Amino acid sequence: MKPPRFRVGVCSWSLRPEHPDQLIGLLAQIGITHVQLALVPCVDAPRWQGAVGALRSRGLSIASGMLATVGEDYTTLESIARTGGVRPDATWPQTRDLATRVAALAATESIGLVTFHAGFIPHDHGTERTMMVSRLREVADQFKALGVAVAFETGQESADTLADALREIDHPAIGVNFDPANMILYGMGDPVAAVRTLAPWIRQVHIKDALPASRVGEWGQEVQVGTGAVQWPAFIGALRDLGRPLDLVIEREAGAARSGDVRVAMDRLRTWCGSDLE
Repeated sequence: MKPPRFRVGVCSWSLRPEHPDQLIGLLAQIGITHVQLALVPCVDAPRWQGAVGALRSRGLSIASGMLATVGEDYTTLESIARTGGVRPDATWPQTRDLATRVAALAATESIGLVTFHAGFIPHDHGTERTMMVSRLREVADQFKALGVAVAFETGQESADTLADALREIDHPAIGVNFDPANMILYGMGDPVAAVRTLAPWIRQVHIKDALPASRVGEWGQEVQVGTGAVQWPAFIGALRDLGRPLDLVIEREAGAARSGDVRVAMDRLRTWCGSDLE
């Protein structure tokens, strides 16, 4: 019997837990045993120290970690373009230090992949893009030296721009965390076509849905999986065409009933993925 192509998980921050025991309880209620864990609290907040061991002691696995860069402001498209990822000079020293600490934790806990938003990568090959490429290489070097891979989240630039930047960076430890909803939220193209463009680099997939903005320059709207603009059967088909196992990690960052929305996403994944879902 062939192994399942897809393993389902959930992002820890989607459930908004205040401490590891609460996260463990929420995961048990939902019935998910794989989690992408936000790692910044694990290096900065005393109550989250030891979270990885606590999760694993309950039979839960860490699919990957997540690094939130310093000073990110998601209020508007303009604010995240200005503050996100490694792009802003004002927060780069703190982000670099945080990445060093997160990389050390990931290595110590044998977490093989950490994802983050690189920041808006300019399409044109100019001074700012050269600076970002240099910084992203530096972050990747930090992680690779400790045996950890990194993956940039999609959406803040087009798939073509990201693919071009990945070829320019040319680093063996760098991949892509593919989020189809982000492509729609940022107005950066069709997720199905983007899978094909970014196929060589895709290491993990976020399961999230969205509706496009009504006006250029505004945010789209995140919605429950299956009710937005992502063409899920075609999207899952494009992932199957990659021909390798992938973690499908449910992310819900809006709405008042997140646990329920995660369960809905699980049920719909079972329908779309069939026997390919673990």
